[in-house]
Amino acid sequence: MSSKLGEMLVAANMITPDQLKQALEHQKREGGRLGYSLIKLGFVSEDEVTNLLSRQYGMPAINLSQFEIDPEVVKLVPAEICQKYSVIPVSRAGATITVAMSDPTNIYSLDDIKFSTGYNVQPVVASEVAIAEAIEKYYGIAAATVGLMEQWGQIQNETEIDANSLELKEEVDEIDLGQLESASGDQSVISLVNVILADSVAKGASDIHIECYEKDFRVRFRIDGILYEVLRPKMDLKNAIISRVKIMSKLDIAERRLPQDGRIQIKMKDKQGKIKELDLRVSILPCLYGEKVVMRLLDKENLKLDLTKLGLESSSLEILQESITKPYGMILVTGPTGSGKTNTLYSALGTINKPDVNIMTAEDPVEFAIHGINQVQMHDKIGLNFAAALRSFLRQDPDIIMVGEIRDFETAEIAIKAALTGHLVLSTLHTNDAPSTINRLMNMGIEPFLVATSVLMICAQRLARKLCSECKEETKVPIETLLRIGYTREETEGITVYKPVGCPRCNETGYKGRVGLFEIMHVTDNSRELILSGATAVELRRQAVEDGMITLRRSGLIKIMNGVTSIEEVITKTVL
Repeated sequence: MSSKLGEMLVAANMITPDQLKQALEHQKREGGRLGYSLIKLGFVSEDEVTNLLSRQYGMPAINLSQFEIDPEVVKLVPAEICQKYSVIPVSRAGATITVAMSDPTNIYSLDDIKFSTGYNVQPVVASEVAIAEAIEKYYGIAAATVGLMEQWGQIQNETEIDANSLELKEEVDEIDLGQLESASGDQSVISLVNVILADSVAKGASDIHIECYEKDFRVRFRIDGILYEVLRPKMDLKNAIISRVKIMSKLDIAERRLPQDGRIQIKMKDKQGKIKELDLRVSILPCLYGEKVVMRLLDKENLKLDLTKLGLESSSLEILQESITKPYGMILVTGPTGSGKTNTLYSALGTINKPDVNIMTAEDPVEFAIHGINQVQMHDKIGLNFAAALRSFLRQDPDIIMVGEIRDFETAEIAIKAALTGHLVLSTLHTNDAPSTINRLMNMGIEPFLVATSVLMICAQRLARKLCSECKEETKVPIETLLRIGYTREETEGITVYKPVGCPRCNETGYKGRVGLFEIMHVTDNSRELILSGATAVELRRQAVEDGMITLRRSGLIKIMNGVTSIEEVITKTVL
């Protein structure tokens, strides 16, 4: 964020390039953040930095020095996350916490906070300096020590153990590898693992989670985006089951301290005798009470290589189909992990996969092999990353290039240069919506004129669960509620809304399958002018809507009206 802050200040004519150079030298000499150096040298004030960030990101700013944070709110976000992402929680309202951030476009930090706290996250803007001071104030060693010392006397009086007598006990590896390999090859263990795999396929699971805890051991399936517990095997089978998965994945069963990644390819027959082939991507992570296994099921039969079946509204589909037939430019797909970005990209490639074009993809990992497309698997350990693959692609006479993800300036720079030199480039990015993708690219260091001239279209998407067609029921919803979620008064008059009920077909959940919610932003001449002028995401969104963009929320509202999904699903997946 520091280098981006300096560039933003220069672009806003708040400091000169020479002052930025001096501040960077001061930072290198004295350490700390660039913001500290700029303020200490008197080049800019803290309020000026905060106001700039607020304008840049189109979000409210907060003066942390004049704001007292409730200690209960501070406890919600771990100190390590605050330090890692330069954030601090400031308030909580219901299931939402407000978090001060210097870079609210960092989707990874938002996801991490949401995952670790279980709360929805509402970002506000503050300077790096103010956040660092607040972290020191509320999480600093001195503050923590005061609390501990106050409790020390009481703890010593209440416990029967003398803290001074504490000694470290060596951990002993009690598992014999020979016995472990033998146990994992036992027919009952093989059968149990096979049953788990077969059941996951039968239930339409996308992931299998095998988890170890202190006193129990469980298996969960992710079905339509929700985790369900399906089995609690005996604890004494824990190591044998995990070792069986490792053997199937060709991983090291003796290594239980480091993460491992592998792949399983299986064949199975259904009741009609039809052979089904599956790939499973395996991730093994050492946790406190044993290793956690996650297997992602990659079923090629479920891959829809047809853009018309993804759930796009007709106008959005028309823009996407037109964009992928352009001879050059960049098409970006954005959304959180598991939102169907890969499926959308594969569907687009499948549409334009013709004998007269050379399509090359850089993926991590390659999820599905598609005939006619040259797919390259990334290997960071040997230096084969997205940037290196892209450079090689440009010497392979490509027409169309797909990059799995734009993660850094180097990859973004090469991808945009390729898009400007006669290639159609498709890729993904992590942002909340389509308009903020533009700002994300510029925050990476890409010049506005390069973004404006290269990007053709941006697709933001989410996956919402579809109502089960067998058991969904019509429900009455107050007009005030419909208006509040985004419907017009005219639309509320003839709308029919359905709710989930539950039946054997949908495992009593009320939902069966998922459908995409899409926000397709076509970069028009009006949008390009705004990009060149350094417009915020809010201004870009306003222009995109004027140009006919259907927002994620609007896409959800259309699907509610069509009886495809429920109000609850759309509210949890989108914002107004």
